[in-house]
Amino acid sequence: MDLMQAVWLAIIQGLSEFLPISSSAHLILPSQVLGWPDQGLAFDVAVHVGSLMAVVFYFRNDITTLTQAWLDSVFVRRHSPESHLAWFIILATVPAGIAGLLLGDLVEMHLRSMEVIAFTTIFFGLMLAWADRRGGGGHSIDKITWRSALLIGIAQALALIPGTSRSGITITAALALGFDRETAARFSFLLAIPIILLSGGYKGVELLGSESVDWKMIVVGSVLSGITAYLCIKLFLKVIQRIGMLPFVIYRLLLGAALIILVWSQSA
Repeated sequence: MDLMQAVWLAIIQGLSEFLPISSSAHLILPSQVLGWPDQGLAFDVAVHVGSLMAVVFYFRNDITTLTQAWLDSVFVRRHSPESHLAWFIILATVPAGIAGLLLGDLVEMHLRSMEVIAFTTIFFGLMLAWADRRGGGGHSIDKITWRSALLIGIAQALALIPGTSRSGITITAALALGFDRETAARFSFLLAIPIILLSGGYKGVELLGSESVDWKMIVVGSVLSGITAYLCIKLFLKVIQRIGMLPFVIYRLLLGAALIILVWSQSA
């Protein structure tokens, strides 16, 4: 992997991690479509760390408030809407964590093909369109319950499949449960923090002693991914109530159609 490829992959990761278009699919496709060499586990970890730093920095005040409220609920039994939200984020993380441990290797071996990505890109794009048109309501973040958090968490577990989009499926689930667009996006982004931390830590353990590290690429990947992700989050939350999910649905449908055509042309 050369420097220009690293730059593009980092930008792709930063954009696609929080937009409902699937970062895993976009990181897989350059190697399969353009013939780029696989970026390797170390670079994957680096760009995810960059995305994690971006969302942590953007929500730093929320994280401080939620952490303090959660600690109060644990040690002094003082409960509040903020402590409930913190517990709901933990609850919603559990299904994806379990699915990752039990099914991660299966997904890596059998579900990283262009055919799978094309199908999931289109199918979950249509689900996002349905939820945005039919399901979205006016519920704000204080209306989240243990039940809705668990359902969103179960939906998040589906994001193991490339092309699904972690942010896309959690936003879809939240919209279908009646939450407004901004609440759906904010809860999805807060959910990203523990799941990226867990997956990054798991990949980091796998990385130990497995390959040499090109530190220049690591720095480039993490910094560019972080900057791009931060700008993406900021812009997305500003415009989401106005533009809705239609632009991302159209993009997913076009991408899925292009992948199907590519698969057919390669098999012909």
